[in-house]
Amino acid sequence: MSRAVSRPVLRASLALLAGTVLAVPVVLNAPTAAGGAAAPFTVTALTVTVRAGGRTCPVDVDLYRPRGVDAAHPAPAVLTTNGFGGSKADGSTDGIARAFASRGYVSLAYSGLGFGKTGCPISLDDPGIDGRAASRLIDLLAGTRTADDGTRIDYVTQDRPGDPRVGMIGGSYGGAIQMATAAVDHRVDALVPLITWNDLGYSLDPNNTGRRRGVSGQVPGAYKHEWTNGFFLLGEAQGLLHPGLDPSWIGGAGCLHFVAPACRTKQLLDSRRYPPGRTQEVFRYVRSVSPVSYLKSVTAPTLLVQGEADTLFNLNEAAATYRTLRAQGTPVRMIWQSWGHSGGIKNPPKGELNLATGNLDSSYVGQRILAWFDRYLRHRTETGTGPAFAYYRDWATGRSAYATSSAFPTGGRQRLYLSGDGRLVGNRGEVVRGSREYRNVLVPTSHSENSLAALIGLPDAPPYDIKGTYLDWISAPVTGGPVDVVGPPKVTLRVSSPQAEEVQNSSDAADKLLLFVKIYDVAPDGGKTLVHRMVAPARVPDVTRKFTVELPGIVHRFAPGHRLRLVIAASDTAYAGNRGVKRVTVTSAPGDTGVLELPVTEGVLR
Repeated sequence: MSRAVSRPVLRASLALLAGTVLAVPVVLNAPTAAGGAAAPFTVTALTVTVRAGGRTCPVDVDLYRPRGVDAAHPAPAVLTTNGFGGSKADGSTDGIARAFASRGYVSLAYSGLGFGKTGCPISLDDPGIDGRAASRLIDLLAGTRTADDGTRIDYVTQDRPGDPRVGMIGGSYGGAIQMATAAVDHRVDALVPLITWNDLGYSLDPNNTGRRRGVSGQVPGAYKHEWTNGFFLLGEAQGLLHPGLDPSWIGGAGCLHFVAPACRTKQLLDSRRYPPGRTQEVFRYVRSVSPVSYLKSVTAPTLLVQGEADTLFNLNEAAATYRTLRAQGTPVRMIWQSWGHSGGIKNPPKGELNLATGNLDSSYVGQRILAWFDRYLRHRTETGTGPAFAYYRDWATGRSAYATSSAFPTGGRQRLYLSGDGRLVGNRGEVVRGSREYRNVLVPTSHSENSLAALIGLPDAPPYDIKGTYLDWISAPVTGGPVDVVGPPKVTLRVSSPQAEEVQNSSDAADKLLLFVKIYDVAPDGGKTLVHRMVAPARVPDVTRKFTVELPGIVHRFAPGHRLRLVIAASDTAYAGNRGVKRVTVTSAPGDTGVLELPVTEGVLR
């Protein structure tokens, strides 16, 4: 019989999870006065009770007021909140508030609904609930409402009566809330969402083929159970982590601390079945609380920052948001930085925005954030907002680590063809006719990452694929100069699977064939690196037709002597797998073969 875990040990474990796994808004620079002098601002704890989602929610707030700011000398405001599992008191949220208060901004940091000492259940940054609650805090900054103790703010710059000049910044869960708020309250003047999502349906159950809009498609994908279970555990544990929570936090549909539709979403994913009516209802819900559904209402200038090391919210999510905002005329810029949920947060490369030391003034990303708020909150029109697109290159150093482009996507496209002998070749004439086969078993036989261990910094097994359960194609070694890939690769395939064809018209989408596509860098000594441990699950809509898989975006240099290895695997330990055993055959012929498209900014793969 297993030994029960004591409550103190459980609370300590959950606190570790909260502090290091999911509560990940970026810590910005929070300078302290020399010689231990008092900080150049005061901090006041407030409670602001709001109505949200049909409930009364007490919101726990810290108000940072810079010295010298008063009704006669107002200043613009910055609003920030926590990542999932955090609160206003965690180092990141508090760090953001202190950073901007030290620079003369009025800062308001608050614990999001369901976290810290703020009441109401977790509603996944729903614009109609979380967004409306944040809007009531903007009323506080406008001076049109007071805190519960009667505190009124009359020292925030107003664009017009009742319209405070306010920007928002934060990461992950604290990133999506910005767009949810800006969609329902056009008083928001500037946004800086970091490492956040476009479509939670894709984030938690990705399908990288059959897309209709950005990262969204109609056919469910592969349940990302490691990340999802971490979120759920941390959300349900809020009552244990914060025993003084207001009673309004009780959830529904069998969950302690999530709103009923969010609870039903987790129940559907755990079932690993996709019955049609219930599946449509659930995915309609998760998309309704995702930016993909309401970006059309976002007009605030937006600086998107996404992490290259992020298997939770990959680069394609930021790209989808960027394209939507740009197409509708919302001012937008996008930066791909080095770190994300999957690594680098604790020890980013030298010169990157650093969680431990906070280098807002000296890091590229930090300087871009300062300029963004200078331009849109302080109305310093001479301040440039930077290029449309910038991306971190781990093979460069210093300020040259970031390359920039006036447009996204950048560079050109190069095609490689899947030959029947397992080679990737540069033209169709080199394709050798042939067929190869793999099949899945009923347990995972490939490994990309342990999602939560990656963020905590615990050791993880190297990626692997077990023989007979995958196919691969390898390019010739790079010759001449290096080959730089920037963006999402795409592969167009035709596969044959009689077992999948027999059941693919089932009413349950889980019967459709599922495969996992990924790219390795193979060194001259044979060592293999799965680029950023990224993998693209694809739930094939129809195995009798060609389909295209868009892989997660990468920024990677294939150095001279290295080779690119494309793998199609039957499973992955981080995802739910196929139902039943399905043989898969890939056939190549010069006139009809798979094609890998690479977004290349430099060099040529042959």
